[in-house]
Amino acid sequence: MLSLKGHRVLITGGLGFIGSNLAHKCLQLGAQVTIFDCLDPRSGGNLFNIHDIRGSVELVHQDIQDFSSVCQHICDKTIIFNCAASTSHPFSMREPWIDLDVNSRGVVNLLEAIRRFNRQCCFIHLGTSTQLGKLQTSIADEKHPEFPTDIYSANKCVSEKYVLIYAKSYGINTSVIRLSNVFGPRASIHSADFTFNNYFVGLAFQNKDITVYGQGEQIRNVIYVDDAVAAIIMAAQNAKANGETFFAVGDEHFSVAQIAEATVKHIGSGRVKYIEWPKSRKAIEVGNAFISNKKIKEYLEWKPMDTLESGLLKTKAFYEKSLQEYLR
Repeated sequence: MLSLKGHRVLITGGLGFIGSNLAHKCLQLGAQVTIFDCLDPRSGGNLFNIHDIRGSVELVHQDIQDFSSVCQHICDKTIIFNCAASTSHPFSMREPWIDLDVNSRGVVNLLEAIRRFNRQCCFIHLGTSTQLGKLQTSIADEKHPEFPTDIYSANKCVSEKYVLIYAKSYGINTSVIRLSNVFGPRASIHSADFTFNNYFVGLAFQNKDITVYGQGEQIRNVIYVDDAVAAIIMAAQNAKANGETFFAVGDEHFSVAQIAEATVKHIGSGRVKYIEWPKSRKAIEVGNAFISNKKIKEYLEWKPMDTLESGLLKTKAFYEKSLQEYLR
């Protein structure tokens, strides 16, 4: 059974989608939790994500690009979860320097602070399945070559390599969890700049058309946020994860059209509308993404517990109580 009793946990990006869900779970498991977040509006953070635990966590309003602040707050932590990121693929193409600073330089700040002041901690870094780019094999695993098609994915690829270099060179206990289209409560559902399936949820709640490019035939892997959080925490508690990279993805794959139709069915009364591909999006499209979760199942005995349907129903129940906090 998972337990974090006695652990002092730092979650960078802890006001964001995955970070805030992780904060809730860490508290449930007995950890002392510090959230480190600059609340950059381009990264999807939301203070409401911790409204019910605000009195139980320490909130540090700082940026991982501030090296001195990072150093100050990592010193006494036993586990550091790096959920801080600039997460938009289109934004990274418009503003590559900003993406570089957050997703690469910011990660080096964390790693260098750990190297200097807290080598005994465990550091878990979040990656993404889009680091691979267009798949060279029918099903991809952690050994698949990486040819990212956008700046965000390229910087996540590079930052993962920094993490693994520090693990090997300095004996730091690190691992990387690559995620794919996570959905669920506390996501930024108001903007297409964030994960497409969470944006679909926001549209469905407003009974607006869900726009799908082409026929929506491209295959995606989706995972409910509770399953992603479980994988992240399990990596921090298992020595087998040290120095390793894992895909924490669902067992099933769906077309974008299927995801859109399921979202309308379980959440809203809008419709799915199919349009031609915008040129800018077609240029960074990766095609089908069949991802294997075999390694994480073998190493950590993790498995996803929620299906697309059950996850959407839980997502609906959450937003029905607080929708307006996520549509602005």
